[in-house]
Amino acid sequence: MTVAPALGYDRSDWASAFRNVGVELDGVELTAARGAIPAELEGTLYRNGPGRLERGGQWVHHPFDGDGMITALRFEGGQVQLRNRFVRTEGFEAEEQADKFLYRGVFGTQKPGGIAANAFDLRLKNIANTHVVRLGDQLLALWEAAEPHALDPETLETRGLSRLDGLLKPGEAFSAHPRFDPGHHGEPRMVTFGVKAGPRSTIRLMEFSSTGALLADSRHSFKGFAFLHDFAITPNWAVFLQNAVAFNPTGFVIGQKGAAQCLSSKPGEKGQFWLIPRSGEGKPLQIPAPEGFVFHHLNAFEDGEELVVDSIYYDDFPSIGPDVDFRQVDFESIPEGQLVRCRIHLESGAVSTEVLESRTCEFAMVNPERQGLEARYSWMAVAERECGNDPLQAIKKLDLSSGAGRVWSAAPRGFVSEPLMVPRPGATAEDDGWVLCLVWNGARCASDLVILDAASLDEVAVLELPLAVPHGLHGSWAQA
Repeated sequence: MTVAPALGYDRSDWASAFRNVGVELDGVELTAARGAIPAELEGTLYRNGPGRLERGGQWVHHPFDGDGMITALRFEGGQVQLRNRFVRTEGFEAEEQADKFLYRGVFGTQKPGGIAANAFDLRLKNIANTHVVRLGDQLLALWEAAEPHALDPETLETRGLSRLDGLLKPGEAFSAHPRFDPGHHGEPRMVTFGVKAGPRSTIRLMEFSSTGALLADSRHSFKGFAFLHDFAITPNWAVFLQNAVAFNPTGFVIGQKGAAQCLSSKPGEKGQFWLIPRSGEGKPLQIPAPEGFVFHHLNAFEDGEELVVDSIYYDDFPSIGPDVDFRQVDFESIPEGQLVRCRIHLESGAVSTEVLESRTCEFAMVNPERQGLEARYSWMAVAERECGNDPLQAIKKLDLSSGAGRVWSAAPRGFVSEPLMVPRPGATAEDDGWVLCLVWNGARCASDLVILDAASLDEVAVLELPLAVPHGLHGSWAQA
């Protein structure tokens, strides 16, 4: 008889983070509950994620359907100020007034009234809940199925839907996962994309200067349905992985499923690497990818005749069925993410793989100055257990060369979000800086900001926020 391993966490602690945020704070001064805030750390940590998960007594089917809320933590002179605001999208304002869901959610949330109320209503609410980045004088709240929303970087007030001075058409997709080139072409750039998916899918690749000026814009079509959340860059390539998935919209059209629930994997089929030259010259390459499913990439770099791509691989597309309460999800039944390195030989198309991290992991990053280059270190969110699938409760620093690692743990009652590595000003060592992470503290039913030393993962400071931030998605750091 096999005995299931004892959980190292209390499910109620993890689930307690799924809640409505009922307050918007404005410039609240924070102090360190432990340690000291580094005086050299100057800038703003922005985080985005679903902050409204219930309306009129009805809960979303999946937290990814919740309305976006931005949390900003501004560091200056060893002090930190906290501010949070909901993104005032058109749908958010309408549903606030109605106190009920007026739109269906991509991940399965239905309007009240059953199938009759949902069938053939194919409108999507731009929930602006996935990422938040600074571009020029605007802060952009991103949701990959439509245009970004522009916010004031200081006050977080919503300025409105942004089509980037006419660059985007109404409703045009704009990725929620841009990449930041640290200066491979003489200046920092934001590289991003949009996808028009169908039997033949088109990727629009765009590059912007730090002031928001458009520097490059190209379109590339490929056979097959594209589900692309993330990509990677090198100085010469934009790297996409088209997962082997099928999309049957029937359930969405007749009101039984959300659009994302109509995705399914193709067992036994391989995905495709789509490699697009950033120069705009030459044809894209299509190379078969290993079996598995990828949401996020860590990084990519060029190594002679090879292109190396590090990604979080799942054995299959992880999803939550129509009848499953997301707060009661069985982690053991969900494929676990593992960090895998793919070496792609550009001439022959041969691909070799190597598992870099077998522990359940997600939200991995390198020092931003090594984006697109070979990096020695990575920081990622991991499960507390070394084997098996659990919620993410720890931060791991991984030496990508030797495989050595260090772990900081928030267990048993803490649950981590995506870590962000911020280099120390003037640093020469790749791991000289800090790792910033919002942690859900189940003991307080509120969030903590944890500052770790990036080299040792020693705790530098812990700030107890007077705010309960639900499990979120992505965030960014903007220099002062």
